[in-house]
Amino acid sequence: MNLKLAPYAEYKDPGVPWFGDIPKHWRVLRSKYVLSEVDARSSTGMETHLSMSQKYGLIPSSQIEEHRLMSESNVGGKLCEPGDVVLNRLKAHLGVFAVAKQAGIVSPDYTVFRPRNRFSSKYYELVLRTPLCRSELRIRAKGIVEGFWRLYTDDFYDIRLPSPPFEEQEKIVSFCRVFSSRFNRLIRVKRRLIELLNEQKQVIIHLAVTRGLDPTVRLKPSGIEWLGDVPEHWKVAAVRLRYSVELGKMLDAKRITGDYLVPYLRNINVQWDRIDSADLPMMDIAPHEYERYSVKPGDLLVCEGGEVGRAAFWTGELPLCGFQKALHRLRPISNETDYSRFLFYVMYAVAKRGVFVADGSENTIAHLTGEKLRRHRFAFPPKHEQQEIVRHLDSSLEGIRNAVEHAQSQIRLIHEYRVRLISDVVTGKLDVRGVELPTTDEDVITEEFESLDEPNPDETDNLEETADDDD
Repeated sequence: MNLKLAPYAEYKDPGVPWFGDIPKHWRVLRSKYVLSEVDARSSTGMETHLSMSQKYGLIPSSQIEEHRLMSESNVGGKLCEPGDVVLNRLKAHLGVFAVAKQAGIVSPDYTVFRPRNRFSSKYYELVLRTPLCRSELRIRAKGIVEGFWRLYTDDFYDIRLPSPPFEEQEKIVSFCRVFSSRFNRLIRVKRRLIELLNEQKQVIIHLAVTRGLDPTVRLKPSGIEWLGDVPEHWKVAAVRLRYSVELGKMLDAKRITGDYLVPYLRNINVQWDRIDSADLPMMDIAPHEYERYSVKPGDLLVCEGGEVGRAAFWTGELPLCGFQKALHRLRPISNETDYSRFLFYVMYAVAKRGVFVADGSENTIAHLTGEKLRRHRFAFPPKHEQQEIVRHLDSSLEGIRNAVEHAQSQIRLIHEYRVRLISDVVTGKLDVRGVELPTTDEDVITEEFESLDEPNPDETDNLEETADDDD
């Protein structure tokens, strides 16, 4: 499709700052003239329970992670019908609202709106999702603390919204659906490229830390199932025999006196080969505890939970910094025999193979306790060979790292363009009335719109993965 979009011929100033000028034939309406609140309640609680996902919209609760808290009874929950606009009053300013695709029951704390005659709920969902409209929703929300802000119906009703003719609303929705689908397919291609690059990286690292760089070296059984055969001259030993392992200090808010406040690292601050030391929280660590609970340049920090085994080096960004119980600090017992960056690559290879997770029960959250980490057995070559392997990996992985970063940058740019295009179309900055949309099978759209938030690419395995846990 050759996309050539232009502005409308004539515009007018409706006096609404957040969306600016609109096409001359469009109207501006308060949302109460577009959407009407409905408050029908379930008497049985037997209807399909729907939950709100910022990424997937309003979907059956059975499709969301099982550990999400559920009410014992759904009696009294709010009923919704296909086409209703449902918003979470606590998170509406964050874009947590969607059009219902099926009938069901939602939380009593949600608000259900039904479009009035000749108004497209899909069009207004797109309008409400634009960054500028969400800023307006944020202004209208009320509360003392942001986490408890609520968008009440009367405040929502007072928001002015652009209102093109109904047929134009439907054309805008069709256009946005087609191009959202195309953007999504392009992003999936980029994500698949990242997956392949990361798979290649994992293979390179695994071979280097388990077989070394000499393909002709004689091998011996390691006695460890996941490790297999290793070079004959390497030593297989438990971590405790090569490294000191120290778990961080437990955070106890009741014992914080403020007398010895020190910034400290959490699990979320440690990404693969990168530590985020900006805006760290504080905890009390007395001077006599510094040796045990502070980090020095060259220390390897390993995550106990979350992505178990995720690791990075502390390079001395702060003169004094502690670490919390969610992290292990590793130091070589002897600098004559071990090189910490080699162990970092071992940790990466082991974590990506799921070795640490396999130690735990399938019914519990995986944790790498200090005892488990100390007894894990790895293969250690002589130090000079550890250093050679590290130099090889640092060099050979640079091209892969750059390619992944480039693909991630392209995903961000595609997302930014999609957000801007949809925002411009739904607010009348671009005219799509004359665009011929495809009707061939290959262009049939089966997916809904994705969030207009910044993407959270779970494909980023660039030794800089996004953390999914906190304290």
